[in-house]
Amino acid sequence: MAKEFKLPELGENIESADVIGVLVKVGDKLEKDQSIIEIETDKATVEVPSTLEGTVSEVMVRVGDNVQVGQTLIKVDEAGKISDKTPDKKTVVDEKKNNLKMDPQVEEIEEKKSSSKKSSGKKEIVELKVPDLGENIDSADVIGVLVKPGDMLKIDQGTIEIETDKATVEVPSTIEGKVIDVMMKEGDKAKVDDVILIVEIRMETPVKKVWKESGLEVKTLRKTEVEKPESAESYKGKVSVLKPGEIDKQPPIRKGSAPAAPSVRRIAREIGIDINEVKGTGPGGRISMDDVKAHSKKLHLERKTGAGFGIKQESLPDFTVYGGVEKVEMTKIRKVTADHLSYAWATIPHVTQFDKADITQLEKARKEYNSKLEQGKSKLTVTAILLKIMASALKEFPQFNGSINMETKEIIYKKYFNVGIAVDTERGLIVPVIKDVDKKNINNLSKEMGELAQKARDKKISLKELQGGCITITNLGGIGGTSFTPVINSPEVAILGVSRGSYEPIYNGNGVFEPRLMLPLSLSYDHRIIDGADAVRFLRWVVEALEKPLKLLIDG
Repeated sequence: MAKEFKLPELGENIESADVIGVLVKVGDKLEKDQSIIEIETDKATVEVPSTLEGTVSEVMVRVGDNVQVGQTLIKVDEAGKISDKTPDKKTVVDEKKNNLKMDPQVEEIEEKKSSSKKSSGKKEIVELKVPDLGENIDSADVIGVLVKPGDMLKIDQGTIEIETDKATVEVPSTIEGKVIDVMMKEGDKAKVDDVILIVEIRMETPVKKVWKESGLEVKTLRKTEVEKPESAESYKGKVSVLKPGEIDKQPPIRKGSAPAAPSVRRIAREIGIDINEVKGTGPGGRISMDDVKAHSKKLHLERKTGAGFGIKQESLPDFTVYGGVEKVEMTKIRKVTADHLSYAWATIPHVTQFDKADITQLEKARKEYNSKLEQGKSKLTVTAILLKIMASALKEFPQFNGSINMETKEIIYKKYFNVGIAVDTERGLIVPVIKDVDKKNINNLSKEMGELAQKARDKKISLKELQGGCITITNLGGIGGTSFTPVINSPEVAILGVSRGSYEPIYNGNGVFEPRLMLPLSLSYDHRIIDGADAVRFLRWVVEALEKPLKLLIDG
């Protein structure tokens, strides 16, 4: 029997409110204290929590309505009351019968967290979904589909290749089974939680535990007792799957509300600003009128100037007048790299400090060490040694391990030590990040660096492995050059460039010039937070650590 949930008392002299957000829809499983609608009164913006639990059978209000105290908001069917048992977050059983016979034993098994227990060989139909793509990334372009209906899928096998603002990666499978249908094609825009594949698996088929890093989710749709494989046609009308693009047609469901006064919300709506995108500077992140104005001004500036950030873009001449041309669209990684580096160069006052390190003894010791390593083991490289040196240098000079927030005029000092390594790939520059460098030895750093670089080139790297850097090393020594000015990878405040080492005659103080192997180093730094004298001290510390590695044990 459906029960009505009505708008409760709102406070003294408040009899009505405007609905500015509906947070549930028909069919949702409702829990006690779960927010139902967001309302705006003359005094505040609040969310109305439910006192019922069950299945939402009808929503009686919509955005823009003015609701009175005591007015029915939703109807709830308590017959569909949520079980005390909470299903595994990564494997959610769809409770719709889909007109199919259900196996009670299978349902009981599915309520347990272990999805790899053996049963009588019955089959399941599951869907593989687009994972969480990382901070501030809600979609990606599908640039390749790696499986087709009828393929036998294995765990960790690539399913689709996607291109985000930061990298090109493959989405691996977390299950084994037969591909029934492919829900995406090349050129689609894949959003987080969109369905990639429908896969038929056996109950005893191992289901890999979902990666917390990637957010990959396997959602069980239904069970069937059919023993022989069925075609994709047989599932039409039985499995409810949201195809890419259809999400845009669904009514928006807001998950929460930004803290702001009704008057501030009203102004934001009137000037076309999404209040949830505005960063609040008040207590607890509360959004003020000034915050809305600053956000609007920032958006206007970005639209007006583009990537040049205040620099007017000049139109190109007609090159075809001078001869043949070919136009090739930039890859997404190249577009984002261009925008990001243009922003960094235009907004960060770059200064570059140059120096050279005498690595004659270090190189001799490195080669001797590598010659003693067993075949197949990772080789010790100068970049791996620099990783360890940089982590120690960041501890010695904490301003290099910071970021600057010009909006709030704050400096954020990080207490962790992650170092990015710029990798040259056929699709553009990618910067994998090695985490907790200070806690690892040089051997492990060398091995991890090699693995991440190869994953970046093979398009296997995950988005989490590209995030969280404190400082970056870019080594062009393998290609050539004597020095260069690397561009800072914002929001970091410094980047170390390494060029090719060469032998130079160095005066030894005893009237003799000796051939020494000198390594050119280029340190670009953000002059807003780092002074020139500090930059010289930082780079000299790095040089001395290369020349006298014992310094790492004493000062590092």
